[in-house]
Amino acid sequence: MQRYDIGQTYDWNYAHAPEHPVEIDVPPCPGSWDFCGLRVNSPLGIPAGPLLNSRWILYYASLGFDVLVYKTVRSSYRACYAPPNLLPVAGAPLTAEGRSLDAAPESPSWAISFGMPSRDPAEWRADVERARRGLAPGQVLVVSVVASPQPGWTMDDVARDFAQCARWAADAGAHAVEANLSCPNVCTREADLYLLPEESARIAAAVRAAVPELPLILKAGLFPHRDTAAAFLNAVHPHVTAVSATNSITATVRGPDGTLLFDGLRRGIGGPVITERCLAETRMLAEFGGRLRLISVGGVSSTQDVRDRLAAGARHVQIATAAMLDPLLAVRIRREGL
Repeated sequence: MQRYDIGQTYDWNYAHAPEHPVEIDVPPCPGSWDFCGLRVNSPLGIPAGPLLNSRWILYYASLGFDVLVYKTVRSSYRACYAPPNLLPVAGAPLTAEGRSLDAAPESPSWAISFGMPSRDPAEWRADVERARRGLAPGQVLVVSVVASPQPGWTMDDVARDFAQCARWAADAGAHAVEANLSCPNVCTREADLYLLPEESARIAAAVRAAVPELPLILKAGLFPHRDTAAAFLNAVHPHVTAVSATNSITATVRGPDGTLLFDGLRRGIGGPVITERCLAETRMLAEFGGRLRLISVGGVSSTQDVRDRLAAGARHVQIATAAMLDPLLAVRIRREGL
């Protein structure tokens, strides 16, 4: 099985994506499943991150993942951060933002440092079309979009940029659109919009107006307080179909000599070190109920983890770090049963 090579750059992994889907027996997932009203073969998916292009999407689609989220795209080209983009880390389980972890070779938890890169719109729009054409019945393509704020932009400008990307994604064949309101690794205005309820609602309304025909998902990070989550959900509720959480938990990372890596800036952390905190977040968000569906992501790496997220109230579960380490994970989960 081919894996994302964390020793290489983002551009190298983009260019060296799997050439073909895998021919393998994927066990059925008994039950009736849907993603935001769209019939799917299972509740298993991959969030924006590992799926750099259509070849990566079709590779993982052939391995039992049925909701595939195209890595976040923009209205203009954006380069990836310099390596390392994925760095194994270890430490005590993260329960809040801001702690420190240690670089640790072979750890199943990773620090993530991409910075939401994007190919040029002409390139990603054509590639989204290829991904959509290659998916099988019962599989769904979601395109994650984000604005690229420029000097002097107002929030209305940011919302219009989100909406433009969403319309392009829909025209290219996306089954659903995800507005990414949370990126732990950028310092510009698109980084933590989910913490601003009125601004999140304005963006959601603009995207909904641009793509009235598609399910709309909002990607959120860790909420610092229950009241913050309530304010966000109440504000966006009229416009969206689902909320996807949690977009990693941030921490600083120490090297072997104790110095802080990534220029001392926090980076999003994925993998088992965030499992329990993300499960607790799913339970908290599920308590609000209502029309919004809940997509749980963050630290999922086993069949039991998926069962726990579904039992906690998630309608769909997405797996990133563990699927990059073990591309056959969905096949094993389906064999063990949900």
